[in-house]
Amino acid sequence: MPYNGFAIDQYLDAAAVTAQLDALIAQAPWSIRRDKLEEYVEHYFHAKCPRSREMIASARKVIPGGVQHNLAFNYPFPIVITRAEGAKLWDIDGNWYYDLLQAGGPTILGSNVPEVRGQVVELLNTCGPSTGLFHEFEYKLARKISDLVPSVEMFRMLGSGTEAAMCAARIARLKTGKKNILKMGGAYHGWSDQLAYGMRVPGTKGLLSKGVPGFVFQHTDEFFPNDIEDLERKLRANRLNGGTAAVYLEPMGPESGTRPVSREFVRGAAKLTKQYGALLIFDEVVTGFRIGLSGAQGFFGVDPDLTVFGKIIAGGYPGAGGVGGHADCMAHLGAGLDSSGKKVPKAMCGGTMAATPLSCAAGYYTLCEIERTNACEQAGRMGDRLTKGLQERIAKYHLPFVAFNQGSICHLDSVGTMHFSIDWKKPWDIPRILKETGRRQREMEHMGAAYMAEGIVTLAGSRLYTSAAYDEGMIDDVLDRFDRVLANCGPMEGKV
Repeated sequence: MPYNGFAIDQYLDAAAVTAQLDALIAQAPWSIRRDKLEEYVEHYFHAKCPRSREMIASARKVIPGGVQHNLAFNYPFPIVITRAEGAKLWDIDGNWYYDLLQAGGPTILGSNVPEVRGQVVELLNTCGPSTGLFHEFEYKLARKISDLVPSVEMFRMLGSGTEAAMCAARIARLKTGKKNILKMGGAYHGWSDQLAYGMRVPGTKGLLSKGVPGFVFQHTDEFFPNDIEDLERKLRANRLNGGTAAVYLEPMGPESGTRPVSREFVRGAAKLTKQYGALLIFDEVVTGFRIGLSGAQGFFGVDPDLTVFGKIIAGGYPGAGGVGGHADCMAHLGAGLDSSGKKVPKAMCGGTMAATPLSCAAGYYTLCEIERTNACEQAGRMGDRLTKGLQERIAKYHLPFVAFNQGSICHLDSVGTMHFSIDWKKPWDIPRILKETGRRQREMEHMGAAYMAEGIVTLAGSRLYTSAAYDEGMIDDVLDRFDRVLANCGPMEGKV
């Protein structure tokens, strides 16, 4: 489909990208050359970022790890950002960067958009950020989301995507009377106990969920991404043990499509959930209002029972999360009555700082501005241009790297860390895989440092979000900066 308001012109070939990623992890990793990395550390980070270095050193004495957000961890030390505007960020030392992190994805309009900021300032001048009582923007935001996303007949604002994913599980169990939750292996649905399972690398189960007791996962299981047969096996098996209440999907694939899935898989999963009496829950924390105004579900033509939102719901302002869906499901968040007055069990759901006037006003005006400017399509065009340019440079330097995108969600995978998987039928191989993914994770950090030294902020050195604030000239400048890094990459020593 040629854009048509969506961020995607032509959906990728998931099987072809998977084959490229398979080839990437079959060989020893390539990365930035050590001599060039040392040069970046010495001549950029140490020479041009001294105030960031000093502040982080002080912060480590009072903040665990020195930062409050996982996305801020960077090699050799986090950079302190003091200003954001459009497609650019500025640090405490006065250096500026192209922003391809986008706060993890929500700022599709660009950072600190004046059209939204002005409305937020007006709200603060008249009401303040929070009252604990109802504000008109709660209705306006819910009405706007319901108008844009056909499956969302009702919407409940929360404080984060993690809270929304937790709440959706409770709704699903009450609505279906069933126990089990199935999620896609490698997908991230927040850090609540029961959903912190099978994260990053499919098959890890609870291995990466430190601090969570194993019994918590008694009714949580994972299925392999893009494998419709594995999903049906798990659904069939659950029939003998309390049934499946819900199937969670990141519609582009786990970790924002880092391991992409096909259109056929998404539609097949939707059919299976209905067949087995489970609710289909779309996690659109990243894709909602980035792939299109109707989300990835609108692009795929799928009608999920519930949708988890986050990040962009408050337009980059705090209080970003919510769950929406069919009225008969959302009735479990009401006063214990459905639309016909029938009594239904009420899900436990709270949050003192959920749906503040600040977050609801910011979200409402952000969605209005995205709609007015056709931001999803503009950001998607920039994502296409960026990805095509990266693919050309990968070929130019004969690198094994893989570049692909789903609209404005772009991937530059240099090591394939999250393309590994664990097979519990081969327990002897698990330590090797965990060791290898850890090794490759470090190389991702080194690549991210090289990009930052060239003035590009990325997510973990491998994920790149474009926004409507970019134009073709900016993307071409970004590509020139990537070129300087890619020209200095080579194979690392050691075998997989």
